[in-house]
Amino acid sequence: MAEDEELPELGISLDTVCWLIARARAFDAKEAGDGDTNADEDDVEAHLLDEEADTIEEEIREAIAELNEDEQAALIALAWVGRAEFDISEWQEAVRLAKERNLRNADDYLLGMPLLADYLEEGLAAFGLSCE
Repeated sequence: MAEDEELPELGISLDTVCWLIARARAFDAKEAGDGDTNADEDDVEAHLLDEEADTIEEEIREAIAELNEDEQAALIALAWVGRAEFDISEWQEAVRLAKERNLRNADDYLLGMPLLADYLEEGLAAFGLSCE
């Protein structure tokens, strides 16, 4: 994209994306665990980690479900830009494709994406934005 060209409109609030990044990081951390826990019936810590991961996942799913179709498409497109499937100059095409392909199960699609938080952060960086 040439320097004199304006960046496209993100289509979703930065606060929302940053909240989702933080929750996705927490979800990934809970999913990964520390590798040392035994999930037997007497392992209280393992059960608490599982419950917290379930709660975080539910929060993320609810937040994505509350987004309108355009915001969900922007979120998916942002992840695609972050993992270099699209360039920022192809933003409108990415959003259009996200709307065309998805949207009944945006939460499943996004939560199934390894490194979601990283991809969203990289996508924001392409817009010159960050959560800091």
